[in-house]
Amino acid sequence: MNGKLLAVLALVLISAAVSQGKAVARMGTELRCQCIATHSKFIPPKSIQDVKLTQSGPHCKNVEVIATLKDGREVCLEPTAPWVQLIIKAILAK
Repeated sequence: MNGKLLAVLALVLISAAVSQGKAVARMGTELRCQCIATHSKFIPPKSIQDVKLTQSGPHCKNVEVIATLKDGREVCLEPTAPWVQLIIKAILAK
C-alpha cells in the first residue's frame, strides 16, 4: 500500500512540474516586442479598422502601436510620428 501511495504522489508531482514548465515556457515566448520594424508614412484613417496601443514594460522597452487595416493586415506604426500621436490622443480620450 505504501508503494502505491508513493507512486501516485510521484505521478502527481511530476504532472504538476511538467504543466508548470509549459506555462512558464509559453509565458516566456509572449514576453517580447511585437513590432520588429515600424511604419511612419501616413495611412488614411478610412483604411484602419482597429488600433492597439501597448505601453512599454518588462515585455518590451518600446511603446507599440499596432494598426489592423480593413484588409486584415497588421502594421506597426511609429509612435513618434505626428499623425500617429493624434491617433493615440484620440484613443486615450475615449
